Amino acid sequence: MMGWNIFPWFALATALLAVVASVLALCNRRVAALATSSLAVAILSTFVAILWISLERPPMRTMGETRLWYSLFLLVAGVATYARWRFRWVLSFSTLLATVFMVINCLRPELHDKSLMPALQSAWFMPHVAVYMFSYALLGVATLMAIYHLVKHDERVLHAIDNLLGGGVALFTVGMLTGALWAKQAWGEYWSWDAKEAWAAATWFIYLGAIHLRLLRPRATKAFCVALIVGFLALQMCWYGVNYLPSAEKSVHSYNRNN
Repeated sequence: MMGWNIFPWFALATALLAVVASVLALCNRRVAALATSSLAVAILSTFVAILWISLERPPMRTMGETRLWYSLFLLVAGVATYARWRFRWVLSFSTLLATVFMVINCLRPELHDKSLMPALQSAWFMPHVAVYMFSYALLGVATLMAIYHLVKHDERVLHAIDNLLGGGVALFTVGMLTGALWAKQAWGEYWSWDAKEAWAAATWFIYLGAIHLRLLRPRATKAFCVALIVGFLALQMCWYGVNYLPSAEKSVHSYNRNN
């Protein structure tokens, strides 16, 4: 597929600009950092548009395609967090994580074709995946900031973490709801408790537990940050880890596996 073959060049340009933006942010050149990081987002967004046109469908079917969206939304979340709270190091964190997923996509190119199985032709498919990926990005940045707090004991980041966590969990909830509506339309039932759905529920409850811990015990910041890390690990299991479970072959979500 022509669109995917040119991805390494877009990934390289995006990563280089994001790194430059990170350095500018660390040097306290905020306007230049925001402009450069926004250009990085624009370049990766351009590739998404090219791939979308090339495939003649939303590039959201394969694991590589969802990693692409995750990289993009991580950069967006990093820029938004830096613009809002001015933590100079946050662009470095989001750039590193986004680059890791872009490198994985370069090293593990997957088969991308124009076909969509009937279940994926639902009107709920695109919003479900997009909302989930953006929630994953917000929760990913919240986790990076939680790790930073555990190391640096910087209380200033907690307000940003609260907002990122709240937004991420809200979008995760919307993703579960749109997924249930999609499942009802595609398979006749809202919830089947297969491996992916079970892990989605577990991840949701972990994050809800973290929110309640923060509300009920605001001084227990270490336990709160650890809960976010556990939630993020569960999120990885929910996203792609379930593909390696023996039950994955029988899952209604098996279309996410490589073809």
